[in-house]
Amino acid sequence: MKKILIIQGGGRPKGNTAQLVQSFMNGASDAGYETELISLLKYEVKGCLGCNACRYGKPCIQKDGFQQLVPKIEAADLIVFASPLYFWTISSRLKAFIERFYCIAREDPCPPLGRYEKYPVKSSALLMTAADDFFWTFSQAESYYKFAIVNYIGFEDKGMLLAGGCGDTNGKPRIAETPHLQRAYDFGKNLLL
Repeated sequence: MKKILIIQGGGRPKGNTAQLVQSFMNGASDAGYETELISLLKYEVKGCLGCNACRYGKPCIQKDGFQQLVPKIEAADLIVFASPLYFWTISSRLKAFIERFYCIAREDPCPPLGRYEKYPVKSSALLMTAADDFFWTFSQAESYYKFAIVNYIGFEDKGMLLAGGCGDTNGKPRIAETPHLQRAYDFGKNLLL
C-alpha cells in the first residue's frame, strides 16, 4: 500500500487548513492509500543552522522533533505540505521543516545543475488556504514550492490545491462555504502514485 505523509505547518486545530487536509485524507483513504498526518504544532522542528556537520558524516546537531520524523519521511511515497498562507508564503514552521531535508541528503557524484546533494525520491503536493483570493494571493508560496521542493530537491509534483477566499482571518473558518473541501477530497481520491 502506498503511504502518504501530510505535514501540516500550522493553523488552528479545526481551522480552514485542518479541514482541507482532512478532506484530502478522506479522499486518499477512500482511494486505498495509507495516510498519516503530522502537525508541526506538536513537533518542534528548528530551521537549518548551515553548520554542515551532516556533510561530514555526522548526524544533525540539532536535537528536536525532526529526528522522529525522518523514518516517516523515508517510508512515505508522497509528502503533502499543508499550510495556511502567512505573510504571502508557507508558514515558518513548514519552511523550517523543509530546510532540514538538507541533513537527509546524500552526496551526489554526478549532481544535476551543479548541486552537491541528492534527496530521497518522493512525490509531493501542496495544500494551502488563505482568507484572500486575489490573482496573486499564492504567488510566493507557489514559487517557493516549485523551486525548493520540485526543482531543487527533485520531488515529482502531484499538484497543488490553493484554496483562497476562506474567510476573515479573525473570524470562524468558512472553508465549508466554498467548493474547496470537495476539491480536496477529489484531489486525494484521484491521486496516481
